[in-house]
Amino acid sequence: MDQAKRERLVAKGWKVGSVSDFLDLTAEESILVEIKLALSQNLKERRQKLMTQTELASKMSSSQPRIAKAENGDTSVSIELLIRAMLATGATPQDIGQVIAGVR
Repeated sequence: MDQAKRERLVAKGWKVGSVSDFLDLTAEESILVEIKLALSQNLKERRQKLMTQTELASKMSSSQPRIAKAENGDTSVSIELLIRAMLATGATPQDIGQVIAGVR
């Protein structure tokens, strides 16, 4: 949001802040959320180039709805599942490290 818009909102009585402010997240919690979202997005991009959600689920002995949740950043999905899914698409540990390193 640009500064002028922020000032207009504040002048009208609105509170302006980030999602982290709203949810009262610590810096570490905020980074963890960003990492999970980056992994989810990268998983979806990789998977779409290679296979269907059903094919990935089969490869991982999981279910298609679970893969959909992983790709959409569902909070019930662990980082471990995201990494396992990325590895199942052929990602290397270096690929995963680059995704994480790209956060902030």
